[in-house]
Amino acid sequence: MAVTVDEPCDTETSSLVGGPSRMNDRSIHPEGHVRPTPTPMPTTTAGPWLRMGRWLFALVAILALTACASPWRKPDLRRLYLTSQNAVDQPPVILIPGIMGSRLFDATGHERWVGSLGKTYFSDYRDLALTIDPETLQPTTDFQAIGLTDEVSGRDYYASIVRVLVDAGGYQIGTPGTPAVSGRRYLYQFAYDWRLDNVESARRLDALIEQIRIDHARPDLKVDIVAHSMGGLIARYYLRYGTSDVLDGNDFPLNYHGGSRVRRIALLGTPNLGSVGSLHAFIVGRRVALGRVAPEVLATFPSMYQLFPHPLHDWIVSAEGKVLSRDLFDVELWRRFEWSIFDPRRRARVLAEHPDPSEGARHLETLERYFGKHIERGRRFVWSLTVPIDRAPWSLMTFGGDCDLTPARVLVEDIDGESRVRLDPRDIDNPLPGVDYDWLMLEPGDGTVTKASLLARDTLDPFVPRHRYIAFPVAGSMFLCERHDRLSANISFQDNLLQFLLNRDPAIGLTPTAGAGLH
Repeated sequence: MAVTVDEPCDTETSSLVGGPSRMNDRSIHPEGHVRPTPTPMPTTTAGPWLRMGRWLFALVAILALTACASPWRKPDLRRLYLTSQNAVDQPPVILIPGIMGSRLFDATGHERWVGSLGKTYFSDYRDLALTIDPETLQPTTDFQAIGLTDEVSGRDYYASIVRVLVDAGGYQIGTPGTPAVSGRRYLYQFAYDWRLDNVESARRLDALIEQIRIDHARPDLKVDIVAHSMGGLIARYYLRYGTSDVLDGNDFPLNYHGGSRVRRIALLGTPNLGSVGSLHAFIVGRRVALGRVAPEVLATFPSMYQLFPHPLHDWIVSAEGKVLSRDLFDVELWRRFEWSIFDPRRRARVLAEHPDPSEGARHLETLERYFGKHIERGRRFVWSLTVPIDRAPWSLMTFGGDCDLTPARVLVEDIDGESRVRLDPRDIDNPLPGVDYDWLMLEPGDGTVTKASLLARDTLDPFVPRHRYIAFPVAGSMFLCERHDRLSANISFQDNLLQFLLNRDPAIGLTPTAGAGLH
C-alpha cells in the first residue's frame, strides 16, 4: 500500500537479517501469483551474545520497517473531500465488480456463491456449472445475483470502497426503482451473474442505467462507473455497443450507445488485453481458498472465454525464447494439448457423473460443441473492444498494480519428441543456459493482470506505440503496489478515485477526433 513518509525508507532493510534476500527465488501461488521467497537465515554456532546481537539487530530492522510503513500516516479522505459534498449535481456512480464479485442465489433463496465459510474453504463449486441447452448451445440457470461479494473469509473485496464512497464521497446507497431525492448523490451496486456472457451483462447494465434515469426523472442523465477486473470489460463493451450483440460476425458495428449515458469510467485491474491467468484456470482450475473450481465447470461459463489473451498478445513461447504463432481460439489447439474438457482425466470425470454411459457421451459431445461456440465468441469479444473508433465521448482512467510478477506467457518444452506446456518457470524440466525464463513468462502486474494488459498495450515498452488495431483512449493511469484482489481497498486508489470522480476540471475529458490515433 502506498503511504506518505518523512524520510526515504530502505526497502532492502529486511535483507539485513540473515544476509541478502534472493529475490530471484519465487513461490508461485496456485492461481499463478508470484511471491518472493527470501533465502532462509543461515544457522550459526556463535555464542549467546552474538545470537542476542542478531535478535536485537532483527528487532531494530523490524522497527525500522514499521516506522517506514507508518500505517497511521494515510490521507484523511473525509476531510479532503468534505467540501465537495455541498455539490448537489454530482452524477450517480455505478460500482461493477469483477468475476465472482456478486453473490449468487438459487430459486429457493439458497446462496450458491459465496455460500458458507466451510463451502468457501472446501467446496469444488460444481453446483455453479451452467446447464447447457443441447439444441441452442445456450446456458440456462435459475440463479439470481443479489448483492456484491463484499468480504470472503474476512478479506475485504468491495466493502471498503463502498464505505469510502459513502463516508468520504458523500454518496448514499441507491435502490433501483426508488425515486431519487433531489440534492443527494447516489451509489448503485451492479450485481450480475458473472458466469454469463458479458454481452448479457452489458444489457443488464443498460437496464440499470435506464432505471436510474427514471428514478432521477432525467432522461438525459449520465452516470459514472467504477469497474473492477472483468467488470471493466463489460463497461467498455457497453460504451461501444450498448445492448447490441455484435459477436455473431466480424464487422463490429459501433453505435456508441453507452457514450451518451456514461460520463466518466474508472477501470481497476481490468485485463484490457486479456489474462494468461484465465488460460491457467481452464487448464488446472481456479483456486478458491483451499478448494478449486474445476476446468470442466469453468468451461460452462461464457464469460471466462472472454478473458483470454488478445490475439495480438504474444502468449506462448518456445524453450529457446522464441514467440510461437499459435491461435489460442482454435479448438484444435486445445485438443492437441489436451486442455480443459479435452484432458482425458476431465473427460472421465464428466462421464462418471452420468450413470448411463450413453447419456454421459451425449453430454460430453454437447459440451464440446458449446466450447467451440463460446471460444469463437471469446475471440470476437476481445477484438470488439480494440477495433478502431472515431470518437470517445467519455473520460476513462485506469488504476492497477505493477509490483508483482504476473503470468504473461506459457512455454512449450519438447520432451522425448512431445510438446509439453509449462505454466510456470519452475516447471521447466530442461532449462537452457542463458535463457531467463522468469523474464520470458512473467511481467510486472498485480499477480493476475499484467501492466501491459491493464493499459491495453501489446508490449510493456512505453516507447513502442500500441498496435494500430488497439484503440484505447485513456485520460490517465495510476499504478499501485497492490495485488489484484486487494486493489479496491488500497487507500491511494480510493483517494485518487474520489479526485477523478469529483473533479470539475473540464479538461479531464477526452474526445479525440476521427483519425487522431486513439492510443
